[in-house]
Amino acid sequence: MAFLKFNKSELVNLEYSLKREIILANKTGAYCSTSIVTCNTRRYHGLLAVPVDQFGGYRHLLLSSLDESLTLRGKRFNLGIHCYGDVYDPRGHKYIVDFDADPVPCITYKIGEIVFRKRIALSPDNNQVLIHYELVKAPAKVKLEIKPFLAYRNIHDLTGENGAALTDFRPIQNGASFKMYEGFPELNLQLSTSASAFKSAPVWYKGVTYSDEMRRGYDCREDLWVPGTFETELHSGDSIVLSAAAGEPVNAAGLKRAFTSTLNKIGPITSFHDQLVRQADTLIRNDGGHKRIVAGYCWLYTGLLRETLESLPGLTLYGKDDPKEFEEILDNLIADNQERLTRRTTQVESPLYLAVTLQQYIAYGAKAKDVWAKYGPVLKSVLESYLPGVRQEVAMQPNGLLWAQKDGVALTWMNCYINGRAVTERAGYQVEVNALWYNAICFALENERKTSSFYKKWLPIKELVEQNYQPTFWNPGLGFLADYVDGGGQHMELRPNQLWAVSLDHRCVSDEVVSEVMRLVNAELVTRRGIRSLSPRDVRYKGVYEGSQIDRDLAYHNGCAFPFLLAQYCYASFNMMGKNFIKRAEWLTEGFYEDLSKHGVGCFSELYDGDPPHEAHGAISSAETTAALLNINWLIAKYRED
Repeated sequence: MAFLKFNKSELVNLEYSLKREIILANKTGAYCSTSIVTCNTRRYHGLLAVPVDQFGGYRHLLLSSLDESLTLRGKRFNLGIHCYGDVYDPRGHKYIVDFDADPVPCITYKIGEIVFRKRIALSPDNNQVLIHYELVKAPAKVKLEIKPFLAYRNIHDLTGENGAALTDFRPIQNGASFKMYEGFPELNLQLSTSASAFKSAPVWYKGVTYSDEMRRGYDCREDLWVPGTFETELHSGDSIVLSAAAGEPVNAAGLKRAFTSTLNKIGPITSFHDQLVRQADTLIRNDGGHKRIVAGYCWLYTGLLRETLESLPGLTLYGKDDPKEFEEILDNLIADNQERLTRRTTQVESPLYLAVTLQQYIAYGAKAKDVWAKYGPVLKSVLESYLPGVRQEVAMQPNGLLWAQKDGVALTWMNCYINGRAVTERAGYQVEVNALWYNAICFALENERKTSSFYKKWLPIKELVEQNYQPTFWNPGLGFLADYVDGGGQHMELRPNQLWAVSLDHRCVSDEVVSEVMRLVNAELVTRRGIRSLSPRDVRYKGVYEGSQIDRDLAYHNGCAFPFLLAQYCYASFNMMGKNFIKRAEWLTEGFYEDLSKHGVGCFSELYDGDPPHEAHGAISSAETTAALLNINWLIAKYRED
């Protein structure tokens, strides 16, 4: 599709092309990520990063990059590109004339009469990346040399030359096997042709620099080990496949079939919705039958409680129409998070979001009776854990509301820290925590038998919250809800957290409050790339997520626009306006499709600048953003059908 293509003028402009990243991910948790000209700009970039059981299942980067060289009639052309300080060498990007990302990244090089093409695919079910090379056109025989750069480190770290590295190799079918350190899997590099050879010439390439890390003020240089070079010859029209696989060697003779099979499984993209669904699928990880959601690529974690509960309906139901997978992932999440669900957590709203997730499941078509029979006991345990004397970080007060406080700890999703100090601590009564609390209680009561002891115990609590929520948070003079309330009174920063109070199925604010809140949210927080985390009128507002680590952390929840909040905004807006909001909802989502050729190519980013032109930042592929857009598309279709 046109939005996933780049032309020569864009590709040779490094200021442009290095800001465009690709991400391929599969069910095993492996990924491949780099810039569209294959120059790594982050420590997280590399051709093959895989989870390593020996090290807690965390992802480790084995293969950083490959440098290809073509030799024609004695003249050699290096297609690779690396950054060393402020110097790029070699500069193979100057030969690139075309980039196409559908169905997999495809880069075309033109050198005089030579046209050379490579495509990169990640095996959907194995820790294996496949590189398909094709000599489209050449006036004579061409020698192809492939030089691998190995890292063998945690994706969050950097490495350097050291004496502990095992720098030998083991010959295998059509290739060589490497294992730099004990505890790591072997990396098997194999070509599809037996008319190839590996020539050992081990050397450390020192000072490889990641420009994006440098720009952000992080450590940015490392040494990579190059064990030698793979060589083969190609004639015009020939193609070969290189496999880089962790674990055991593969059948080299079947590599071309494996590449074709991978392409067939991916399938074509025919619409923007297809692209959303494809990204949704890549964010679901299957570890030996244990499915979990990856919060985002490349550096966000897997199986996080809040991120999973918020994105689960979007990814599995609205995206893939797969209720079975919804329940499978939810069951795993509950089993993995007993501590956070019922005893302690540093994000006090997260367990309460279980009710919202179940409500969305029922709205999608699940039978309420069956859902409550299976998940009701879990939700009731969650609610009980907020009563006095259970959790140290949060507890219900005599007025029925939840007070959350732990000195120095930010106990909600707004949890950035600078030098160990919370940027937005928000200790006290938080507006969204108590909105979710009320909604969860109401959901439990509407599904519980009225004669049960649970119902009789919790009905008075519900009534207490109803009596006290609006008087506690509503400020009629300013016309919106306090973000939080502590011993000093209401804190009237205009933030998006009050959206939960006006968008959930069960609300304890009046229609007048809903109308006033939405008026101000529309005026000051809504952008075409998400909802701002703070009003621009606030003195703490920072509209651009740039600069030092401190600058970015100050901006993260004080101005950045978050796409996942658009889902709550759209729920509230559709509740108010019905089908009359369809055009506005479509306008809000179209902007993300316009950005598919930026930041993460074909992906949906974690956050954006609060100020125009709303540049993308954070994880290039976000589960919450992808899920929110799928959720909004479902709402649009639902109201259009109604």
